[in-house]
Amino acid sequence: MLTPELKAELAPRGRMRVGLNYQNFLLVLQDAPDGSPQGIAPDLARELGRRAGLEIEFVRFPKAGLLADAVRDDAWDVAFLGAEPQRAKDIAFSDAYLEIPVTFLVPPGSPIRGLTDVDREGVRIAVAEKSAYDLFLSREIRKAKLVRVAGIDESFEAFRADGLEALSGLKPKLVTDAERLPGSRILEGQATAVRQSVGTPVGRTRAAAWLRQFVEDIKASGLVERTIRKHAIRGVAVAPPA
Repeated sequence: MLTPELKAELAPRGRMRVGLNYQNFLLVLQDAPDGSPQGIAPDLARELGRRAGLEIEFVRFPKAGLLADAVRDDAWDVAFLGAEPQRAKDIAFSDAYLEIPVTFLVPPGSPIRGLTDVDREGVRIAVAEKSAYDLFLSREIRKAKLVRVAGIDESFEAFRADGLEALSGLKPKLVTDAERLPGSRILEGQATAVRQSVGTPVGRTRAAAWLRQFVEDIKASGLVERTIRKHAIRGVAVAPPA
């Protein structure tokens, strides 16, 4: 049973406002004909609302960065997004419920053979601005240059049109990008994995603890795996227990 104090943190306005990142096409699909959100994240959000006994209201964002930044404007109570250290000063994250590998696409004839060849002088990497992997690469890249572009599809277009040396991205998306650029190659392995988590504004300690327990339960019960299969999403994996 949820205490009044916990409900007040999950839904201070009476309904739990759930933030969704529509840029992540693996977790949020096109809306249903009636306008309701579809996909892994919306399904898990509905289960969250059911267990909490709260009505939910979806708050849509076109990009991950806008969703993360909106916590400062009190725009949502719970959000489904990638956990990154730069976001943790404002958002209390659960452990991941799902992981998505991140790697690089290189153009035809590229001398880059593996992940260790990417961070070198003269290499320009296209990246979707304020994505979870942009935040990761901003910490890790020392010699290559990050070329930030406002959007995932736009980062591919910049990579192709400007002749950049590498495109960073979620591996499932890079697979489709490689089909659009004959001769291009996806580098083996992964640079990192985006850890998709559930967050709430820092300071809502009861809500954060309850969300952590929720995430561990939906992993252990098989709900995350069943939801992945329901939507036929490839290239993602259920995150290990915390």
